[in-house]
Amino acid sequence: MNARTPKASPERSSAISRRSALLLALSSSGALAQGFGGLGATAPGFAIPRPGTQLAFPRDHGAHSDFRTEWWYVTANLNGDDGAAYGVQWTLFRFALQPNAARAGWEDRTIWMGHAAATSANEHLFAQKFARGGIGQAGVEAAPFRAYLDDWVLETRDDSADAGIERLRVSAGDRNFTYALDLTASGPVVLQGEAGYSRKSEAGQASYYYSQPFFTAQGSVALHGRKMQVSGRAWMDREWSSQPLGPDQKGWDWFSLHLEGGAKLMLYRMRSVEAASFLFGNWIDPEGATSMLPRDDIVLEPLETTRIADRDVPIRWRVKIKSRGVDVITQPLNPRSWMGTDFAYWEGPIRFTGSHSGEGYLEMTGY
Repeated sequence: MNARTPKASPERSSAISRRSALLLALSSSGALAQGFGGLGATAPGFAIPRPGTQLAFPRDHGAHSDFRTEWWYVTANLNGDDGAAYGVQWTLFRFALQPNAARAGWEDRTIWMGHAAATSANEHLFAQKFARGGIGQAGVEAAPFRAYLDDWVLETRDDSADAGIERLRVSAGDRNFTYALDLTASGPVVLQGEAGYSRKSEAGQASYYYSQPFFTAQGSVALHGRKMQVSGRAWMDREWSSQPLGPDQKGWDWFSLHLEGGAKLMLYRMRSVEAASFLFGNWIDPEGATSMLPRDDIVLEPLETTRIADRDVPIRWRVKIKSRGVDVITQPLNPRSWMGTDFAYWEGPIRFTGSHSGEGYLEMTGY
């Protein structure tokens, strides 16, 4: 940090003011009240996920204005032409300040937030953006698919009017990093939970949730102006709800794992202040068929913590799926993959060895 802090420019002061106003709006709406990011707060007037609801595409690639919260999330494990490993994250969040918040112009009551990151073994670089809805600065179109906040874009590479997420391009950046990737799906969209209805607690909190875990990725990553050509595997998650956490759930540990041989594994542990953690897992075979894992089949055991941002965060884990003979130890590419954003969390690429080997991503919130 410089010894002398420079005076903020008018442009930066304006940006800070806009961010502060948006966070104040979220706080006054109750969105910051409970759990990580306020996701345990009650949401009267908003739609609630119901079991048995059939997801439809491309419609459900788009925004759902009757729900309070949703996100479009991409992570990628990449290998560079310099021989090094990299990871990138692209996320767009939508927060509705009241039910059916989508309106014309400045009457819109939607807040959009973007997070982007690029990770190497030595650095974790991240950026954050906020936007108001209704003025063309941010939004999501279902078909042809396009999600954007300013010049951060996740969109189809196909020309048809009903193009979905089979072939995407994704790009984002800041003054210290940029990336641009082409994503191509080699398998089907995967419905998580019970045909897309994903339970998050014993009390009934839930979301609608699907993934595209079969993306291959190719493009470039630049760190401090040094550009590398990269290729690898990517995973996209889509989730929307109105109260995805229980009131006493403080956060989660989420794994998306690419196993050598083509299978995928999604796991999460919802941590509670008083009750036992809520565990969920989904085994995805190389053709995209899914098998929900019983809770007593899953072991997620933290093995090592690191001190970061004045918190003790577990960065090495033992993961066991007893019915599948999985017993692996995960290692982060960079233990200090801390997203120091307004809603702070740890997220970064990992590798694992043991009974199986592979790579993936780990996200941990609420620490």
